[in-house]
Amino acid sequence: MLAKREIWEYPEGAKVWVGKYRNSHNLLHWHYDCECIYVEEGSIEVYCERKQHLLKKGEALFTDSGQMHYQRALEEGTVLEVFVFESGLLPFLGEVRLSEPKLKGNYPFPETYSRLLGVLKGRERFFGEEARCVLEELMLKVFRGEETVRRVREDGTEAAFKELLEALEGGEMTFEEAVRFMNMSEAYFSRTFKAMTGMTFTQYISCIRTERAVELLRRGTMSMTEIAERSGFQTIRTFNRTFKELTGMPPSGMPKDYTFALSSPLASGERFSPTLMGCTLIESCTS
Repeated sequence: MLAKREIWEYPEGAKVWVGKYRNSHNLLHWHYDCECIYVEEGSIEVYCERKQHLLKKGEALFTDSGQMHYQRALEEGTVLEVFVFESGLLPFLGEVRLSEPKLKGNYPFPETYSRLLGVLKGRERFFGEEARCVLEELMLKVFRGEETVRRVREDGTEAAFKELLEALEGGEMTFEEAVRFMNMSEAYFSRTFKAMTGMTFTQYISCIRTERAVELLRRGTMSMTEIAERSGFQTIRTFNRTFKELTGMPPSGMPKDYTFALSSPLASGERFSPTLMGCTLIESCTS
């Protein structure tokens, strides 16, 4: 479950996107867009702002620009309404932010979702501006109804953590080097890393190495020993054991079309989807 930056694609002429997901389950990621989710059916666990939040039917959560987050449906058949928009679209968001991601009040998410879906799919003249007005009406209700605080610059720890994840993606780094990079004690770093990613540092490195190995296996031009070495595994035995633990199969039995969580090992800043298998996009304004 590798943390990366996601880049949204909006309908041409608009800076708003809406869609529905069934059984949402995605990787730790961030984007510089704002996102709001509303539980239409079921329940979901969301990590945001270094906390776990449980959302049930009828509840909603707002993820601000740059906040790291991931989510996992807790029930089969869980359906989310998702609203995404450019962070600079609504000027008042540049001055304040919500004190807590999970919303306490009740707001007209289903009605607004239906209106936005119709506007964005209809694409009449000035539909992008109409979508902004519909969204602003909802967000004004949210920000008036919830507790807000003055917006400040991104927390230094989270900014440094994003830099660390990009550094890990680009090459090997030991636990001790990562601790020095973050300028933390080993114990505090371990707690922070687990809270941020949902796994230990060692588990995260194993995922990175396995993702590299999957890509090399798909190419089919190297021996297993070469792949293990190029992926960062110290021994072929460790490679075989770790690969099977994380994929459920030995490296020699991997199908050519297999993917390991991510559709491809893209570097941060390139196109990337954090969505995992089992999560289905039911509908969207661009489909």
